[in-house]
Amino acid sequence: MRWLLSPDAASAPPDGALDDTALLTAYACPAGRPWLRALMLQTADGSSAGGDGRSGSVSGPGDRRVLRAVRANADVVLVGSGTARAEGYRPAALPIALVSGSLQLDLDSPLFTEARHRTLVLTSRASDPGRRSEVARSADLIVAGDTHVDLAAAIAALRERGLLRVVCEGGPTLLAAVAAAGVLDEVCLTTAPSLVAGDAPRITQGPWLPQPLPLRLTHLLEEDAFLFARYRVESAPAG
Repeated sequence: MRWLLSPDAASAPPDGALDDTALLTAYACPAGRPWLRALMLQTADGSSAGGDGRSGSVSGPGDRRVLRAVRANADVVLVGSGTARAEGYRPAALPIALVSGSLQLDLDSPLFTEARHRTLVLTSRASDPGRRSEVARSADLIVAGDTHVDLAAAIAALRERGLLRVVCEGGPTLLAAVAAAGVLDEVCLTTAPSLVAGDAPRITQGPWLPQPLPLRLTHLLEEDAFLFARYRVESAPAG
């Protein structure tokens, strides 16, 4: 993996290459403040998934290296329950926070039975009370919002637990909601060198935002024709 655009060209290696240790530094969060970054993948024609409906099918080794570096700089993974199911999420070194309005979750799956850290489930008061009781026996339940999951309140609840650095791994509906809630600081976007056509959504899917959310490119890496960009949300304070 090599730099195409470095925030500090003077300190970059002469050939621009990054080993795994340098990649950890490249994806460090700003020190001393909470941070929510999204980690998403798209194809060159803008699809958030391959023909099987999974982003993993259009991923590559470099993307998995970036995933490890981003997670190493995070305290918790935030993911929609549908994405976790489609992508086959398993227990990780970090706590995983599932967003689910319906609470239709497989409580016998490894995410609940084999997790190193008790899985968190974020839902709303509109969810079925009986189902909330069932889920609470297998996970730490956070109820935020009346008719839908209030993501600003849910993120605040995670931070009250000391989980300050959040990486949102999607899917597109969740990322759109995170952006609309005003809690997004950064987007880490992989662009895969492939065309898939089809009708998969973009990396965000949902109602139009009141106005476009401006982003600033802060670094760009390349490996095997995959591009790895970091975009800072312009309204986020400088780190």
